[in-house]
Amino acid sequence: MQWTKTDINQYKEVTEYVDTLLVPLLPISFQMDSKIEKIVFQGELVKIFANELEKRFKGRILLTPVFTYLSDEEISQEAKRLNKWVDYAKENPFTHIFFLTFDSKWKKCEQELNGNLLWFPSIQSGDLQSDQIRALIKDQVNEVMDLIRSYW
Repeated sequence: MQWTKTDINQYKEVTEYVDTLLVPLLPISFQMDSKIEKIVFQGELVKIFANELEKRFKGRILLTPVFTYLSDEEISQEAKRLNKWVDYAKENPFTHIFFLTFDSKWKKCEQELNGNLLWFPSIQSGDLQSDQIRALIKDQVNEVMDLIRSYW
């Protein structure tokens, strides 16, 4: 289920079945340096992955809006802020929390997170509409699906 009025109305009727929260983590930067293109590409990619996972697990997962953070901020501070989100979410019947990211900085504070980190290396660049990239995304989504199922 997505963070839309229609899906949230459905969610309210079936909360006992939606026990998993998926939170995409997205770095942002406003510095027009060499990293900006990579950061923007990662953002596009994480949204595609999150939407595909939500589509495949519709009725079991609630996909939140992206959790954005400044790419240059100390990641441990962002982890504390993210954990506040999780604490609030756990007041509802979410028993499984997953964070989806391509940013390797989150691995440094994975133990501090009140949820499960789904990190994997990002495709560095390319045409997201190309058959080759679409096939790679599909393969990685299938692997992540198996991982999520192992927690259920």
